[in-house]
Amino acid sequence: MNIISRFHINDRVALVTGASSGLGVSFAVGLAEAGADLVLVARRADRLEQTAGLVRSTGRRALCVTADVSDPQQCDRAVAAAMSEFGRLDILVNNAGIGSVHPATRETPEQFRRVIDLNLNGAYWAAQCAGRVMKTGSSIVNISSVLGITTAGLPQAAYAASKAGLIGLTRDLAQQWGGRKGIRVNAIAPGFFASEMTDQYEPDYLESIRKRIVLGRMGDPIDLAATLVWLVSDAGSYVVGETIVVDGGFTLS
Repeated sequence: MNIISRFHINDRVALVTGASSGLGVSFAVGLAEAGADLVLVARRADRLEQTAGLVRSTGRRALCVTADVSDPQQCDRAVAAAMSEFGRLDILVNNAGIGSVHPATRETPEQFRRVIDLNLNGAYWAAQCAGRVMKTGSSIVNISSVLGITTAGLPQAAYAASKAGLIGLTRDLAQQWGGRKGIRVNAIAPGFFASEMTDQYEPDYLESIRKRIVLGRMGDPIDLAATLVWLVSDAGSYVVGETIVVDGGFTLS
């Protein structure tokens, strides 16, 4: 097997949560371009169909499943749909998530729990359901954030806690499943990329962030998609339990 062929994921089946917008779309299209068929999961059915169209334009198949991953039963339904349609599940990308900006003294229990329930608990439920059907050689990637490692000047306790929790979850599942099941579990910690979340930030804030990035620019979603393809392909077959930071050098400052 030559080097380039190790990056191919031909005929594998990938399930991407949060696939209706933002980075989830880039992940889905990147995986399709590398050869995978896609199970697209999110709460917004109309937006999922748009992503499915992009996947199908690459020549790969796409199945849309409307589900809220914070509900374990809906995660189970999404994985069951993947198995019914494709007969296998090789890749899970836990990308579904929401942000929040609330001062710690004023954040309500409901606001905090909503973020944790989707970003952290939802990733666990999806991984749990996928782990029951995945075979040796499969791969799970949790999408964390640099805000699980450092801070960026906004009051984001719930979001930061959820993303730091994903890093710990990644290590534990990697240890549990890597040897016994042959399922590799890793995480990616993106820096600042254009998304629905960053669209809510003030221009002055984004400029202050850009100044902290060593490479001097915000990330391009293809940077993340390429990292994801490497991690889930045979090219990343000896990487397990790691959190790969993709931030242009933001965490160096």
